Amino acid sequence: MSVSGHSHQPSTAPGPVKINRALISVSDKAGIVEFARELAARGVTIISTGGTAKVLESAGIRCTPIEEVTGLPEMMDGRVKTLHPAVHGGLLAVRDNPEHAEALRRHRIEPIDLVVINLYPFQETVAKPGVTRAEAIENIDIGGPSMVRSAAKNHAYVAVVTAPGDYTQVVDEMNAHDNCLLPATRETLALKAFEMTAAYDAAIAAYLGKEAHADTHAAALLPQTISLTYDKVLAMRYGENPHQAAALYKSRCDQSPGILTATQHHGKELGYNNVADAAAALDLAVALAQEGGWKRIGAAIIKHANPCGAAVGGSVLEAIDKAVAGDPVAAFGGIIACSHVIDEHAAQRLTGKDTFLEVVVAPGFTDAALELLKAKSVNVRLLSVGEVHGKTVSPVTIRSIPGGLLMQERDTLAPDPTKWQHAAGPAVGGSTLVAAAAIEVIVRAMSSNAIAIGGLDGSAVRLFGGGVGQVDRVTACKLAVEKANHSAPALMKAGAGIAVSDAFFPFPDGPQILIDGGVRVIVQPGGSKRDTETIELCKRHGVTCLLTGVRRFKH
Repeated sequence: MSVSGHSHQPSTAPGPVKINRALISVSDKAGIVEFARELAARGVTIISTGGTAKVLESAGIRCTPIEEVTGLPEMMDGRVKTLHPAVHGGLLAVRDNPEHAEALRRHRIEPIDLVVINLYPFQETVAKPGVTRAEAIENIDIGGPSMVRSAAKNHAYVAVVTAPGDYTQVVDEMNAHDNCLLPATRETLALKAFEMTAAYDAAIAAYLGKEAHADTHAAALLPQTISLTYDKVLAMRYGENPHQAAALYKSRCDQSPGILTATQHHGKELGYNNVADAAAALDLAVALAQEGGWKRIGAAIIKHANPCGAAVGGSVLEAIDKAVAGDPVAAFGGIIACSHVIDEHAAQRLTGKDTFLEVVVAPGFTDAALELLKAKSVNVRLLSVGEVHGKTVSPVTIRSIPGGLLMQERDTLAPDPTKWQHAAGPAVGGSTLVAAAAIEVIVRAMSSNAIAIGGLDGSAVRLFGGGVGQVDRVTACKLAVEKANHSAPALMKAGAGIAVSDAFFPFPDGPQILIDGGVRVIVQPGGSKRDTETIELCKRHGVTCLLTGVRRFKH
């Protein structure tokens, strides 16, 4: 079927359009019986297809089968049923164009005023484990998007509804305007329709692109062309600062548990900075629980995009208590996340006089914990995200730059002490290596240049202090030492301090600061031309130096 792209358009936009004839064909049948019954009660003729027609007829709603409109049966397993001039002519005709009106009359095509369509569940299908390529291809809708686009293009005369959530608005407006829909409503519905088809096509392209390059890891993650579709879920009061507008958007392709799927039980509306830091805190808490070698309970406190406290413990209370101990001053007004349900004992710790938090994130809260935390502050946001263990995250990160995007594979490479090179100093035991691995998880979450000092504190591993976001590694070392000796003076004096650097030391001056500050184990990627100088320094001082071979820059 060919349709000219140069059709006459009216000099003035039509006003209300009366809904006399509707075509309904939906994959998601939620609410469709009630909506169709409302239309039928208003005298609207309903045309329907296949499964939708059966559902409506079984509910006692009379509808005209699509084959009575096209003169042809549905065929090829339903692949061909609406791709016909009797359908698209009825959708695309410019009603006040005499040539179009004559074509309708000559070919006995009746106008269609309302199209109710949602598409085959392609995104849901390809998200299922073990889905085959054949199953994915069969869930690429053809007739649905074609009708949606025809109706949306001709929204001056036709209304298109693609979301069950809009059924009530359509019925209410028809009630108020003698079965008519107004121009502004038709235009809004058309915009939603084009957004829906754009997202649908983007999902198909992403799937096929990944399939085409499945033999190449980088090519599969980073396709030649990307189409990103996100839905606005929250208009925020402002962005990073009050003079900046902001909104929160959710990817249609990522259904993993997280801040975007969280239930807020209490507190003020989330702000831009709250969401960013809460997401970072949850990621780190879960990573500590799953990647640090402990398989225990992780907690993390984020302040201005960086960890100021983090710990792995044997109980929720221990993990949270040790995380707060990392830097109580910085933690004040921060955002904390825990990898496990927060119980009453942990809530009592979080409601202490020395603790003030903007947001608390966890898989859930016991009833007693919720009551304690709510009583602490009317403003604190309490977010439960559901089960996070084994959760999947997007394999890539995206950052905007003027005129474009930077995309890269997410750094989820877990520390592996079995592959580290013992370059200097005394050999260290299993508990020290596990602690060092946990500290490497923490430094991975810090902005470069970064140094994280931490270690064993009783049965827990925690961050003693960090130097983050510095333009030189020497200053990062100075800050980390200062904070570590402030939060854990006895542990540092006892030689419990483990320093992990996110990149190699270009000179031995940074390691010298760490050693002078009480660090007894230094973990770094290695790779500097002057590695031997750092290694010799560690040997002279009896300090263990371990080379991971993995850089952890985060910008």
